[in-house]
Amino acid sequence: MARSCFLLCLFASISWAQRPIIVAFGDSLTAGEGVESGYSYPDFLQKELGNKYQVVNLGVSGNTSREGLARVGAVTQLKPAIVIVEFGGNDGLRGLPLASTRSNLAQIVGTLRKSGSKVLIAGITLPPNYGPDYIKRFEFLYKDVATEYKVPLIPFLLQGVADEPELMQRDGIHPTRKGNEAVAKLVVRYLKPLL
Repeated sequence: MARSCFLLCLFASISWAQRPIIVAFGDSLTAGEGVESGYSYPDFLQKELGNKYQVVNLGVSGNTSREGLARVGAVTQLKPAIVIVEFGGNDGLRGLPLASTRSNLAQIVGTLRKSGSKVLIAGITLPPNYGPDYIKRFEFLYKDVATEYKVPLIPFLLQGVADEPELMQRDGIHPTRKGNEAVAKLVVRYLKPLL
C-alpha cells in the first residue's frame, strides 16, 4: 500500500513538473505585498488556469526595473512558456529617468524573447500628483516596448481595481485579497491568446 502511494505521489510530482511554466515576474504587485501567503495575483492565476500550467511567482517587493533586469537570468533558467513582466512602478514612484526604465524593460523583454519565452507586459500608472505630462510619458513607455517587441500589453494591471476602495489596501497602491483575485481574472483575459 505504501509503495503504491509512493509511486502515485512520484508520478504526480513528475507530471506537475512537466507542465508548461508561466512566470509572474515583477515587484510588490506580483509578490503580493500586504496579503497573506497564497493570496497574491499569481496564486489566484494558478486557480484560474487549473492544473494545465504551473504558475511561478518571482515577484520581489521594492524591485525597480533595473533590479528586475539583474534577476532575469533566474527566469530564463526555468525555461518558461510565458512570462508576465510587471516592473516600473517603483521607478516611477522614485522619479527615476524614464529612458532608464524603458531601456531596462526592453532588455528584460528582449532577453526573455531570445530565450524562447512568450511575453506579456503588464503596464502601470502613477498617482495624479506626479503630473499629467510625466504620467502620460510613463504610461507610453510600456506601449513603446510592447510595440517594439511585438508582444501583448495589459495597459494597466490594476484596471477595475485601483478605483475600488474595497479592493485596495490602505496604502492605495496594493490590492487586497479580493483585489488580487480581480487582477488575476484580468490577466487571464490577456493570457488566453498565448496559451
